Amino acid sequence: MGRLLLPWPRLLLPLGCLALLLPPRAAEFSPSLDSDFTFTLPAGRKECFYQPMRKEASLELEYQVLDGAGLDVDFHLLSPKGETLVFEERKSDGVHTVETEDGDYMFCFDNTFSTISEKVIFFELILDNMGEDGQDQEDWKKYVTGTDLLDMKLEDILESINSVKARLSKSVQIQTLLRAFEARDRNIQESNFDRVNFWSMVNLGVMVVVSAVQVYMLKSLFEEKRKSRT
Repeated sequence: MGRLLLPWPRLLLPLGCLALLLPPRAAEFSPSLDSDFTFTLPAGRKECFYQPMRKEASLELEYQVLDGAGLDVDFHLLSPKGETLVFEERKSDGVHTVETEDGDYMFCFDNTFSTISEKVIFFELILDNMGEDGQDQEDWKKYVTGTDLLDMKLEDILESINSVKARLSKSVQIQTLLRAFEARDRNIQESNFDRVNFWSMVNLGVMVVVSAVQVYMLKSLFEEKRKSRT
């Protein structure tokens, strides 16, 4: 049984979901708020990943096919109960947001419809309301005393810090998506460049052959006239 090991510290593979994987591969991301990953999906294969979520949290997933014939892939998102939340066929990109419950969410990228072309896929996970910010605020309150004497409010400081953190996270997310768009556009341009060069050489070869045939035919006409006169 193969497993896909990602650069996160934990690995999860529930036995009850083995029948859904072709081939059976699974990986779990650490509970960071923003994670992205790029991988190569071979032709005729299917890769599945797991993400543990908490109740009343939010899971946002965005994916793009960066390279490969057709720039398309099948996408499947399942709830912890095995219910299909999202199913898309032959899509090049997509963005989905779901309100979660306790359990492991599974999302799969399917390239079994392709027998030749592999696909390079980028996806990003954004997790909200995972319950960590409240704990951080409680840790702050343990170490801050005398706020009345200093005439400052801890809530204002935390609000400012959270605002800066959210804006920085949004900036990182936008930059990551821009890099993904740039990589896909570059792959398309390189593919078009190779295609134009190939057909240009084909047209050049056809022109050379046609020119040679025309010269040969004209030459043969003059030779036939000379033979008839003699």
